[in-house]
Amino acid sequence: MTGKSILEGRHVVLGITGGIAAYKSVSLLRLLVKAGAQVQVIMTPAAKEFITPVTLSALSGRPVISEFFTANTGEWHSHVDLGLWADAMVIAPATASTIAKMASGVADNMLVTSYLSARAQVFVAPAMDLDMMAHPSTVRNIDTLRSYGNIIIEPEVGELASHLIGKGRMEEPEAIFNVLERYFSSAGDMAGKKVLITAGPTYEKIDPVRFIGNYSSGKMGYAIAAEAARRGAEVTLVSGPVSLSVTHPSIKVVRVESAMQMLAACEEAFPQSDIAVMTAAVADYAPAHPAQVKIKREKQDVPVLELVKNPDIAATLGAEKREGQIVVGFALETDNEQENALDKLSRKNLDYIVLNSLRDAGACFGTDTNKVSIFSAAGVRHDFGMKPKNEVARDIFDTILGK
Repeated sequence: MTGKSILEGRHVVLGITGGIAAYKSVSLLRLLVKAGAQVQVIMTPAAKEFITPVTLSALSGRPVISEFFTANTGEWHSHVDLGLWADAMVIAPATASTIAKMASGVADNMLVTSYLSARAQVFVAPAMDLDMMAHPSTVRNIDTLRSYGNIIIEPEVGELASHLIGKGRMEEPEAIFNVLERYFSSAGDMAGKKVLITAGPTYEKIDPVRFIGNYSSGKMGYAIAAEAARRGAEVTLVSGPVSLSVTHPSIKVVRVESAMQMLAACEEAFPQSDIAVMTAAVADYAPAHPAQVKIKREKQDVPVLELVKNPDIAATLGAEKREGQIVVGFALETDNEQENALDKLSRKNLDYIVLNSLRDAGACFGTDTNKVSIFSAAGVRHDFGMKPKNEVARDIFDTILGK
């Protein structure tokens, strides 16, 4: 490691739980300290069965915290103070038990209590056997943590403590360290920027209870909004009907239902925006004459729907953009992917287009991962592997900003 690290002077809480991967936490701690970070280690009681506090205290230069009180002095360890002190919190390894407690708010140890008080970004590196990792309860709990805004550092596939081969091996310390460096290197680099983002589906009414729509969950757009806000931007998120929510104070959510409503919201926000990212899956067509009352199957013949084209929001903004504005579109394709994406890039006067394919398992509606290629109007292509959508969001802004 040469030169000054972006982590120098940062306050990092390193949480260690009771798993065999706790031995890797020593290497992660060494990397953080070498980079100049100030590290406070918090261990669960079970973690001390795998690695001693003496080792971690010697490396960090700070007493390790495990209990709410110091036994011999009665000194209280304030989880609130730790939450305010930290610039980042890293829980590595995170066992299935700790992940479940974090997801449901069971504050029965110092680590989980500190997590619940943390105001900084939290990174979670799961480590467990493959069957525990794949169990529906663990999958649900990790999804819950991700929905809270935590960054999940996905475990690797490899040999586990059971000597079975599968997903559950904690990511290597160097890779976790790199995630932290990348996170801090981009923090604040969009300060002063205004970003418009669309997300989710649109619903086009057939009658008061039926609609034309699609399977979009909005997860990609919400991840992009969170990333833009993290980097210092002021975000307007125009959202179709989804079950997601946001907590960042720099994100203003405008909730809409139809394509016409989404267009109106975008045209109001776009003139003040520096960047617009169009992730919404806007319905291409809408019923020309939606019924005002519920269509009764028993009282009439099968209705014939007359459809009309919805406005192309990305193309509309592409035509209206002023010099210096950046408009990014998305292309979800099933065939002739590159050809179709490049056609949209040119036809809609976009600066970038993000291509993903339904042929890539794990990159479709409703998933927490995506696999994209980004094409620029200048003819440059960037390809990325399958990764969580929050990391895809970082890739998108890194590309736009030329990083």
